[in-house]
Amino acid sequence: MTTKHDKILSYIESLPVGEKISVRTIAKQLDVSEGTAYRAIKDAEMKGLVSTIQRVGTIRIEKKRKESIENLTFSQIVNIIEGDVLGGSKGLDKVLNKFIIGAMTEDAMIRYITKGSLMIVGNREPAQKLALENGAAVLITGGFDTSHEIVELADRLELPLIKTSYDSFTVATMINRAMTDQLIKKEIMLTEDIYTPIEKTDYLTTENTVMDYRRLNEKSGHMRFPVVNKQKRLVGIVTAKDVIGKPDRMSIERVMTRNPFYARTHMSVASVAHTMIWDGLEVMPVLADDLTLKGIVSRQDVMKAMQSAQRQPQMGDTIADQINQLLEISESEENGVVYKFPVTPQMTNSVGTISFGVLSEVISDAVYQFLTFMDKRNAVVEQMNLHYFKMIQMGSEIVIEPKVFDMGRKSARLDVNVYAENIPVAKAVLVCQIMQRT
Repeated sequence: MTTKHDKILSYIESLPVGEKISVRTIAKQLDVSEGTAYRAIKDAEMKGLVSTIQRVGTIRIEKKRKESIENLTFSQIVNIIEGDVLGGSKGLDKVLNKFIIGAMTEDAMIRYITKGSLMIVGNREPAQKLALENGAAVLITGGFDTSHEIVELADRLELPLIKTSYDSFTVATMINRAMTDQLIKKEIMLTEDIYTPIEKTDYLTTENTVMDYRRLNEKSGHMRFPVVNKQKRLVGIVTAKDVIGKPDRMSIERVMTRNPFYARTHMSVASVAHTMIWDGLEVMPVLADDLTLKGIVSRQDVMKAMQSAQRQPQMGDTIADQINQLLEISESEENGVVYKFPVTPQMTNSVGTISFGVLSEVISDAVYQFLTFMDKRNAVVEQMNLHYFKMIQMGSEIVIEPKVFDMGRKSARLDVNVYAENIPVAKAVLVCQIMQRT
């Protein structure tokens, strides 16, 4: 049976790209409540079907595909440089692998041209033709047009021929920034990447009994099982403590825990980990949009995914990476492990003192390293209270001294003192989540 939620999602998916939608319009057209319409639109946004743009509203967009983070297509280049496509539009979905600035003679240029590359050139038609004939797309800078012959060649070879009003240096900078941004993004691990599908999952139904639980427990060695109804929709979860002292013939429906926490396939592993840590969950059911059981995700699955993400290499430097590279571990006879950080010009605000955001990141990074040093590897800063005592000038070297004053199974609380020239300049109190195998 199709739910109202599914009906709204199907309707949104059927709309043309660029169509504006609203809660009130959806509710009126599909005869549903505004609350139902609102939840469905938010779900559609999570799925990449719609996007909310400031001063424009919510519009239908092309569904985002989960692709390799290194992929940057010529179509995306057109958007980045605000260009116009003169020819070769059938090749816009091809992936860019490098770009070349054609500030040289044609004879010198030929050795740099490769298939899948982009030649950035002005109004030099011989250079444009040479690039196309050797498998490269062409970006004409300076707002210049080109001949009908070049346009026909681009169409025939299905290689994009793009025009922009920007100069070569500016577009090269813009494209280089876009390529770097693609490279520094880590693949966001989703639940759908790690969960165990229903075909390999043990579960019970509302018609089963406590005896059925005990048999399944003995067979699988597991102690927690999702409980579903006849439509395979999740209605509860049953654990060993739920069946202790209960007669074998008692219905599972009477002993199970109702309204359990669950995950969706499009949820990030980080958000699932957050719930599992604070609620002490070993297993979470994974549901489809209609609340039918798709599988389960375990604490062990989540930990492996988090550790894998931490090991994933990056090809570009984020601000956090730059801070991490400058942070040095040191030892103090009085205070044990401390961290030193030089305040460079890039780390300051308009008045030449360290920016609040940078100081927060430095302290967070020092705490991550400190907890790793203590073998508490999967730590996430949940809360920070930061107080300045004195302004921290450019050129200073600050010393960060973290100390744990409370450590539990699920969280750690730390007191962090910051010094410059042996004078206290800031203090922070942090609460961190800790995920450990139990």
